[in-house]
Amino acid sequence: MPERAEQRVSEGPFLVVGLGNPGPGYAGNRHNVGAMVLDELAARAGLKLSPGKGARARAVAGEGRLAGRRVVLARPLTYMNESGGPVRGLLDYHHLPVDDLVVVHDELDIPFSAVRLKRGGGEGGHNGLRSITRSTGTKDYLRVRVGIGRPPGRQDAADYVLKDFSAVERKELELLVAEAADAVEALVARGLEAAQNEVHART
Repeated sequence: MPERAEQRVSEGPFLVVGLGNPGPGYAGNRHNVGAMVLDELAARAGLKLSPGKGARARAVAGEGRLAGRRVVLARPLTYMNESGGPVRGLLDYHHLPVDDLVVVHDELDIPFSAVRLKRGGGEGGHNGLRSITRSTGTKDYLRVRVGIGRPPGRQDAADYVLKDFSAVERKELELLVAEAADAVEALVARGLEAAQNEVHART
């Protein structure tokens, strides 16, 4: 049974969503690292993301192939706490089950520069994940968790995620985004367990 489930997960197509807030004022924020990874994936796949119509109008998306698998890459145009609506609209339009949803997001509970993969679990106070859980009715979707670390001292977590990466972090940010994009490719190509074994040993 586990082998059959793993094979089903690896067949695709997948909806890969990178979370962030819209507009240039948020572009360099820690909270936007999921959107940064999504843009890197679009570049690798040679996809130009464009807004859809109707229920898909609140996201930019493109269809193509990534790591040999069919994918829809998407970035919501809404604020983080409203990410669920665009995600639900894309799942419905492409007739995809939530099992084939991959959400790339920033993660406070993981050290900066580490990447972790999982399916399901709590949202850890992440408003984007909370919104997606509400809109899909389940927490059982795939997550690519991009570590941004905890805020220093007594800095509020909500303020911390809405600040740009520090000068020291920016020196490693390109590598972190690339490693997270590699993790997404491993996930869609080989399934969760194999990708976890590969990615978790590396970062």
